[in-house]
Amino acid sequence: MNVFFFGVGYCAETLIRRTPSITPSGTVRSDARAAALRGAGVETFVFDGTRADPGLEAAIGRADALVVSIPPGPNDPLDAFARTINASRRLQRILYYSTVGVYGNYCDDRVNEKSVPMTNEPRAIARLRDEARWKAAGAARGSAVDVVRLPGIYGPGRNALDRLRAGDARRIVKPGHVTNRAHVDDIAEATRLILTRRLTGQIWNVVDDEPAPPQDVIAFAAQLLGVPCPPDEPYETAELSPMTASFYAETKRVVNLKVKKLLRFAPAYPTYREGLRALWEAGEGRA
Repeated sequence: MNVFFFGVGYCAETLIRRTPSITPSGTVRSDARAAALRGAGVETFVFDGTRADPGLEAAIGRADALVVSIPPGPNDPLDAFARTINASRRLQRILYYSTVGVYGNYCDDRVNEKSVPMTNEPRAIARLRDEARWKAAGAARGSAVDVVRLPGIYGPGRNALDRLRAGDARRIVKPGHVTNRAHVDDIAEATRLILTRRLTGQIWNVVDDEPAPPQDVIAFAAQLLGVPCPPDEPYETAELSPMTASFYAETKRVVNLKVKKLLRFAPAYPTYREGLRALWEAGEGRA
């Protein structure tokens, strides 16, 4: 399968590495990043909203599937390449990475793919608009469109172990606040299944099995490393950036039963404990 990635980032690289059957190509925002990926065997083009490398549109035309991870903003690939995408004779599937943030605040209720998005957060509203635009683009040309809603992503180089070692981990405590997360390997595997099972395009929640308080994740990571746990910081008095404040303003318990049932997806890391322990055993967070 030829897959074109709008944004060869953390999830895309993991999928490419884990799936030899994929012939990948895609976009990045800098020449240095493009050179590094080309050295790893990935056909890569620079696209930053104003510049598009020669050959990019031809690569889109060769793709059987598009995977889109570029967030809403000025370098919108659908604005730049709608005509090329619509004219493709090979394109069968479009997969758009979105966020579970679109659901908004469900308090302690469980959230599935049928739950109504209720967000008031501007970035999540922009994601909903993008979901709708990609669905419309797929419908116009008869391509299946899958929307994959993701939680916080962790994995090698991006995890609580590394944050603790760097001194950046905080235990902000807001009673009743829980979140899902997902290991990048599980996201890659779910993506592979969605791309290859050829089901009708639909919405998928790709999350772990256990929504948990963020401070519990930091405490478990500290236990693994044998280092002191950062002190509790009450949410009401903690100094937070606007993005962090918006994260703590909403809570929800997102479930993944659909992806398990329809795709027979079995997460390798069903909770943060399995994921962090595997990362720790691989040397993450070590001095």
